[in-house]
Order: sequence, then structure tokens, then C-alpha cells
Amino acid sequence: MEESTTREKVLKAIRNALIEPSESPFPYTDFESSIFVESKDLLEVVFADEFTKVGGVFVYCENQNEFERNFKSIISQKQWETLFCFEGEIQEMLKNAEIAYSTSTDNLNQIQIGITPCEFLLARTGSIMISTRNQTGRRLHAIPDVHIVVAKSSQIVNDLKDAFKIIKQKNENLPSMISVITGASRTADIEKTLVMGAHGPRELYVFFIDEF
Repeated sequence: MEESTTREKVLKAIRNALIEPSESPFPYTDFESSIFVESKDLLEVVFADEFTKVGGVFVYCENQNEFERNFKSIISQKQWETLFCFEGEIQEMLKNAEIAYSTSTDNLNQIQIGITPCEFLLARTGSIMISTRNQTGRRLHAIPDVHIVVAKSSQIVNDLKDAFKIIKQKNENLPSMISVITGASRTADIEKTLVMGAHGPRELYVFFIDEF
């Protein structure tokens, strides 16, 4: 009986509060300003620093020609063989550089190196925002051992809220999947032993093309 009485008291208090709402004790609260101290460095410098801290490899390219040279160089160093790429704009750059790639989906579980675009680079956390809006879909972000992201200077923003703001402005309907990648896939759940590539690629590269 006591529980019912207590419950009724609580519900009555809630009803009264809804009927006669009290004024907010903090009427001038600022919900728009960032809660983080903004760096004075360029966003690409902040991103490169944070991205490197989480185990990523950042490659700065002054233009598309330098991207092609840098990419060919790292392919030679790493002795990568078959690249998988489903995105038309990146395919054109690979063709210009005479870099072979595959678009076959016959053996997706055998893909070792995937190259994709992204939605945004998030400078503050060194993260990469991806979505299903591109032709890549969900596949090359998770299946290969090596994930290579090609991004342009126009795609770098300070934080997650800035990225979502732009996405909402550009798209009437949001993509079916939006995800954020911070570093290569890793886990230490089992006996606190670090395992790389547990849930996705074990190596993550960003080739940053400066458009200006």
C-alpha cells in the first residue's frame, strides 16, 4: 500500500510540474559554443597529430600528382599487390598513375587492401567519418587488412558536430549508415593482450590531398 501511495505522490508531482512548469534556473546557458579548447594550429596539422597518436599513417599530398607519386612509392615499399576500389573518382586517379585495381566482389573475404573516400576528417580526435553514401558502401571499411582513405582539404572539420551539421545541410535524407573510425581496429578484451585487426583493418592510412 505504501508503494502505491509513494507512486501516486511521485506521479502527482510530475503532473503538477507539467501543468505549472517552473522557470529554468539557468536561462542563459550556451548550448552552441564548443566545450573543448580550440587549437590555434591548422586543422590538417591537428588531425595529423591526433591520427598518428592512434596508430594511423598520415600522408600529406600537395596535389593529385604528388598523391600519385606517394601512393606508387608506398605500394612499392609495402609490396602491395591487388587493390580494391569501387569509387569512380579514385579509380580515375589510379588509372592516371597506372596503378592496377580490382572491382570484383567474387571473393570479398580475401580482400587485403581497400581504398575508399570518406565523408569527413575530424581534426580534434583524429577520426574519419564514413557513410554508405559513397559507392563503397559498407564493405571496404571493414573487410581488408589494410584500409586506405583518400581525403581532400575541403573534407576536414574540427569536430563531430561540424560534420553532422554539413551532412544535414547537403542531404535531405541521411545515409543509412554513418560511422566514425578512430585508428586501426584493435582489442585487448582477452587477457589484456592487444590484438590488431580484431574487428576490421589492422592498418589505416590517410592520403590527404591539399586542394589549395
